[in-house]
Amino acid sequence: MQAEDILKIVQEVLDERKGQNITTLDVRGKTSFTDYMVVVTGTSDRHLKSLCEYVSEKLKENGVKPLGMEGDLGSDWVLLDVGDVIVHAMNAQARGFYQLEKLWSVEGSKEGEQQAG
Repeated sequence: MQAEDILKIVQEVLDERKGQNITTLDVRGKTSFTDYMVVVTGTSDRHLKSLCEYVSEKLKENGVKPLGMEGDLGSDWVLLDVGDVIVHAMNAQARGFYQLEKLWSVEGSKEGEQQAG
């Protein structure tokens, strides 16, 4: 499955599961370890974890096995590594503190493309 296909599934699941402020960063050419980073805000530690679990399950249904997940209940940041796509699910405070969009330069972002097409 192509990175763009994985990305579309990730964006759709995050949107369906009420992820907030979903932002996609195109980091091709900026790093060699992934093509896209998706940053999403969750409302609680349980919401962060469940967002990543739902994404993981949907990808498995489509034949894509995530490489790993970091963060658990009580975490303010859960990371799901799918290889070509990395999901950063964060609470609002952590997202404001780490400012991943700024770190990776929002220039190549595709904000708002999570709608089903």
